[in-house]
Amino acid sequence: MMSTRVSEPGVRIDLADEAASERLAAGLAMLAGKGDLIKLEGDLGAGKTTLARSFIRTLADNPALEVPSPTFTLVQTYELDGVNVAHMDFYRLEEPAEIDELGIDEALDAGIVIVEWPSRAADLLPPGGLLVELSEKDGGRSAHLTSSSESWRARLEKLQHTDSLLADSGWDTATRHKMPADASSRRYERLSDGPDGASGLLMDMPARPDGAPVHKGLPYSRIAHLAEDIRAVEAINKGLLAQGYSAPEIHAIDTRNGLAVIEDFGAASFRSLLDDADQFSLCLTSAVLMLANMAQTSWPDEIELPSGDAYKLSHYDMDALLIEAELCLDWYWPHMCSGPLRDEVRDEFMGAWRDVLPMVQVSRPVWVLRDFHVDNLFWLPRRDGDRKIGLIDTQDCVLGHPAYDLASLLQDVRVTIPSDAEKDYYDMYVAARSADDVDFDTGSFAAAYAILGAQRATKILGIFARLNARDGKPGYLRHLPRTSDVLEHNLRHPALGALKTWFDRHLPHSLRDGAGS
Repeated sequence: MMSTRVSEPGVRIDLADEAASERLAAGLAMLAGKGDLIKLEGDLGAGKTTLARSFIRTLADNPALEVPSPTFTLVQTYELDGVNVAHMDFYRLEEPAEIDELGIDEALDAGIVIVEWPSRAADLLPPGGLLVELSEKDGGRSAHLTSSSESWRARLEKLQHTDSLLADSGWDTATRHKMPADASSRRYERLSDGPDGASGLLMDMPARPDGAPVHKGLPYSRIAHLAEDIRAVEAINKGLLAQGYSAPEIHAIDTRNGLAVIEDFGAASFRSLLDDADQFSLCLTSAVLMLANMAQTSWPDEIELPSGDAYKLSHYDMDALLIEAELCLDWYWPHMCSGPLRDEVRDEFMGAWRDVLPMVQVSRPVWVLRDFHVDNLFWLPRRDGDRKIGLIDTQDCVLGHPAYDLASLLQDVRVTIPSDAEKDYYDMYVAARSADDVDFDTGSFAAAYAILGAQRATKILGIFARLNARDGKPGYLRHLPRTSDVLEHNLRHPALGALKTWFDRHLPHSLRDGAGS
């Protein structure tokens, strides 16, 4: 059993047995990252190596990994998937100056450094980091965690809230597995061997801080109607489940601290099935027909939360669509062009969008999930009908035109869907809509599909450039050529003539083709 309590300063955690020490190590491993220094202090036998070993095994996702004590070698290094770890032991350090030979600064640049007996290094360790002081207590052990780092103090608070949620919901003995980060600020863990052997996901979604005002005194996130906190997940999942669709069930939630344990749909994402052509085709067909069904469904504009509060959905209005498209100018333009963007060029771009976007405003909007693509769709073959498709990453759902999610699916910027296949699936959708609705206007839908497909591609050009420039995630640049092709494909529609003229003049396809480096 592990008992956590706040102390001044820091956090004290009672560790009744070795399993509790392993859970503490796992919790720290979930929150540690490149550049972190973790210092383990305590007498001989206090459990420093046990904590370090569990920490490294958790990051390696390998409970059997050989993790010898570095007492004699001074340092053991581990090249793990996602992060490197240097495990150091200063017990036999003869001179503090020997630390220079261990390359701590270089190890911190490459990953995480965990040090036993840090006090023997005098003042030669880099400042900051996390200090874990271990001592014996009542037949078990106690850990006192302190740090002068604001980042670590925030993470220690997160550690306490997570421990409380897991303990209160019966998931505290589950094995925790770190999951790769994505383009968002959310963090996920996979939980295995939970209650009755169940698996789940721990979702960590901090409340979104307001950014600087960018328009009408509002930050970008408010104008674009991005989810502000985890209540959006709670509401949208509840609404989808009520309509008979498969969204993750929420097993436990701490809305105040942005934490939840949710249903795990497993590993069968649509992306994982790409190599099985027949299965992938079945998945896309099912998703297209599900979108056709969703377009015929009456969707509420607010959801009552268990707290009694109402969560109101925003409309995908002109301001939201415009500010998303403008990301192309703010981030993609500097990525591609050496010169500044002239005001008249920006005004022409925004004016062209203002002329066409009224065509996608509808009197009977549907729920638009916005990220309806192969990474967020899961195949659940044991379920029936539309419930065979698991829907995740839906927290930014808005009320808007049904063509948006169809374009998101068939014009995926991370996976190439051949244009002839796109046309076949598009025709399938139109046929399904026409069969259910004699008033379905194929011409206006085709225009909306092209406009929203172009808007989405324009936005994503800016997002991927921003991920590179602001967030240090250059991997997304490899998708820019495909995104540019999607944009060019949509610009051929007659409704987008003015925008095609703008792009041909200022960001032509031939220039955009070289954007992926």
